[in-house]
Amino acid sequence: MIPLARKPWCWPLARWSSALLMAAGLAAPALAAPDTDVSNKQGFNTDVIYQIVTDRFSDGNAANNPGGSAFSSDCSQRKLYCGGDWKGIQNKIEDGYLTGMGVTAIWISQPVENITAVINYSGVNSTAYHGYWARDFKKTNPAFGNFTDFSNLIAAAHLKNIKVIIDFAPNHSSPASATDTTFAENGRLYDNGTLLASYGSDPNGYFHHNGGTSFSNLEDGIYRNLFDLADLNHNKATVDAYFKNAIKAWLDLGIDGIRFDAVKHMPFGWQKSLMSYVHGYKPVFSFGEWFLSANEVDPANHYFANASGMSLLDFQFAQKVRQVFKEGSADMVGLNQMISDTASQYAQVNDQVTFIDNHDMPRFQVAGASGRKLEQALAFTLTSRGVPAIYYGTEQYMTGTGDPDNRAKISAFSTTTTAYKVIKALAPLRKSNPAIAYGSTTQRWINSNVYIYERKFGSNVAVVAINRDLVNTASIGGLVTSLPAGSYTDKLTGLLGGNSITVGSGGSVSNFTLAAGGVAVWQYTTAITTPTVAHVGPMLGKSGNTITIDGRGFGATKGTVYFGANPVTGTAITQWEDTQIKVQVPSITPGSYGVSVKTAASVASGSYNGFQVLTGPQVTVRFVVNNATTVPGESVYLTGDKFELTNWSAATPLGPLFNQVVYSYPSWYTDVNVPAGSVINFKFIKKSAGGTTWEGGSNHVFTAPASGTATVTVNWQP
Repeated sequence: MIPLARKPWCWPLARWSSALLMAAGLAAPALAAPDTDVSNKQGFNTDVIYQIVTDRFSDGNAANNPGGSAFSSDCSQRKLYCGGDWKGIQNKIEDGYLTGMGVTAIWISQPVENITAVINYSGVNSTAYHGYWARDFKKTNPAFGNFTDFSNLIAAAHLKNIKVIIDFAPNHSSPASATDTTFAENGRLYDNGTLLASYGSDPNGYFHHNGGTSFSNLEDGIYRNLFDLADLNHNKATVDAYFKNAIKAWLDLGIDGIRFDAVKHMPFGWQKSLMSYVHGYKPVFSFGEWFLSANEVDPANHYFANASGMSLLDFQFAQKVRQVFKEGSADMVGLNQMISDTASQYAQVNDQVTFIDNHDMPRFQVAGASGRKLEQALAFTLTSRGVPAIYYGTEQYMTGTGDPDNRAKISAFSTTTTAYKVIKALAPLRKSNPAIAYGSTTQRWINSNVYIYERKFGSNVAVVAINRDLVNTASIGGLVTSLPAGSYTDKLTGLLGGNSITVGSGGSVSNFTLAAGGVAVWQYTTAITTPTVAHVGPMLGKSGNTITIDGRGFGATKGTVYFGANPVTGTAITQWEDTQIKVQVPSITPGSYGVSVKTAASVASGSYNGFQVLTGPQVTVRFVVNNATTVPGESVYLTGDKFELTNWSAATPLGPLFNQVVYSYPSWYTDVNVPAGSVINFKFIKKSAGGTTWEGGSNHVFTAPASGTATVTVNWQP
């Protein structure tokens, strides 16, 4: 059984590590500021994430390696297990490889038990080394370790002030065939060892049986199988409870974050219900995978990031960075345009996770190409808005054009590569300079090859200059920044050919030459005494939930937190420090609010907008309307009398609803998170460019379940 109680080695590390040091006669180190401490599980803006494919990193315990045809001892067969495990990651934490690079968070492969079958695809044997072929979400993958090994990894990471993020893939179980129940393990899903269902024997409908997705539209991707993976039906109360209990167990083991796989392929309403559960239990930073191709801009992607309660991997950022620095198919003007566009598209742009490659993309480095391109892309990512994630082995210039070559065993653990040194130099700036962690971005000088941008938070400034032309120098004149007058050295200490600059009055920079392929980072930091909110996390919750406010200048004496015009004082503020506040969501009208702070000296901050106060605990309800005929260009939407149902908004109702897979036109449906146990009044709307048509008749009325899921079906009222 998965342990639910916190183990002694999972006690707050700051507490017991200090005790051990004192017992040894050593002085305990000063604790880090709260917003940079591992205890801050909601805000990751000051962190640098290192993504690890667990099986491909380090083999710390050969005894847990799979046997027989599932294992490749030299990792030459890259779709088999190669031996990496949690003990191996722990070893690389303890020997200083990760901390030496400046890494403060690791994102590891999904830790749950996977199938053991070896599947032959087109003559190539494949295993679940990647962790995405789940069998039991309440057990560990024995090839990675047991629960003691996992707890040891958490403890070792926390001792080094490193957060641990787990991958989690509730979209599906494992490969299955609709016509051959003997294929692989037939998608079998277990609940702590008890079989719930297999794809071929599914009397309760825990899986979707709608065929594979064509990726033609959002509905098709949600309610059909992703490739041959057995797609789970989240409209079932058993499936809903299963995943909430499973993630609760991993949260109880002390994880600091969750990366959700394939969020584009699961119902939005169910995922928001799940995030409400997580944020109400043990809130941690969460982000999802919503793949976007090069030049693809998807409003549904932005809506998900802004409303779901989790952030996203920023594929718009990654694809543009790859075009500019790797491929040369876009220029610096396009890069700046992406930064500008996403600043308005994402309500919390600093919470989106930025990267240059990952396990689902060809690696950034190309064999034979200059390493300076990768070094520049890293420097840009580490000094840009968002939460930077670095794919394991990037610091070693690993190459690989696609699965599985982009998931090879790490080639080396050298600490002397230029890429390693770039990360080592820039990662700590996210903690020491709030302009890099939290600031806004302003373009200061640009042409097709040179981009000079400024990050600013309060009076803290970072200015970054990049010349992607590897042959020609760039003459920079007329540069004006927010840097105070003075001389500034390159924080990369010339590692990428950067230079010092001299700044005069008004921020005017003396003319200088930026080297071919050069990158320079200049900064100015100063204390902030005026209350300034930098981050709020999570961005949704019900009354009584605790949220974390990061920033500067809050002072040491407890003041007041405001949700809109609603003040919170006294015991509802559970922590007040100069850089961090923890506060309970007040009992106010559900809706969207700005969060602000007023110090004990009655100095007010600005507002951090978009916090969602939910009506209460959330459940998922499928709303279905039959006989809703439409004309070309017209779609059906849903609205109702709860904040979760847009409070009768005709301008921004939920939708458009779906009408192809689970139900077919003229029936329409959608899965929505709603307050548990509440009486809901609702109606459907037809909308087109020509106008809006409401249903006639009285409101539909439905009482949501106290827990689990439900379906309500009505007929369109003319």
